[in-house]
Amino acid sequence: MVGRIRDRATLVALRRCGRRARRGPLTVTFLALPGDAGGPRVAYAVGKRVGGAVVRNRLRRRLRAAISDVGHSLPPGAYLVAAANDATELSFEELKEHVTAVMTSATRGRTP
Repeated sequence: MVGRIRDRATLVALRRCGRRARRGPLTVTFLALPGDAGGPRVAYAVGKRVGGAVVRNRLRRRLRAAISDVGHSLPPGAYLVAAANDATELSFEELKEHVTAVMTSATRGRTP
C-alpha cells in the first residue's frame, strides 16, 4: 500500500537531498529515509499551469491510481511526483508506463 507524505520535514529533505528523474511530462524525486520500513510514501505536485482545479484534481487522481498499481514493487522511501501540463493528454496506459519508468529510474541504486 502506498502512503501519503504528511510532514513538511520530509518535503524539505526531498527538495534538498532527493534524487530526481524525468520522463516525458513527469518528474519524480526519491529519497530513501533511514528507518522507513512503512513502505513508499508519495506527495503530488500539480501546478496551476496544468489547468483549472477540475483538470488538476483529475490528473492527481489518475496519478494516484497509476502509482497504486505499481506501488507494490516500489522500495520504501519518500516520493514527490510532479506533473507538467502535457500529462493531461496521456492515456491511462501511457501515464502508467511513464510512472513506472520514471520511478524505476529515480530509485535505481538508492534502495535502502
